[in-house]
Amino acid sequence: MKRYCYTLNLKNDKKLIKKYIEHHQNVWPEVLESFKRNGVINAEIYNVSNRLFFLIDTFDSFSDEKIKKYNLEDPIIKKWEKLMWTFQEPLPFRKKNEKWIKMNQIFKL
Repeated sequence: MKRYCYTLNLKNDKKLIKKYIEHHQNVWPEVLESFKRNGVINAEIYNVSNRLFFLIDTFDSFSDEKIKKYNLEDPIIKKWEKLMWTFQEPLPFRKKNEKWIKMNQIFKL
């Protein structure tokens, strides 16, 4: 099993943040199925202020590139991502076309 951690900001607007959280209390079934289909065992999003942390546990066969490609091609996932982008704000140091930034682990007990 592999674990990945990503970060992203939300637009700094309390109403938008609340709405984003509400969407994640009722994630579309197609989005959940896409995670499973692409090798994600568990996914969690944490929030403080307008900052998000996204943790996923995956099978060893998981591929960042594969799930990104899948998400760009699936019409339902594209619709979900377009909706989520109305709440999200890219980090200033991201690469072109990058949304969630993969974090580096610097400590583990």
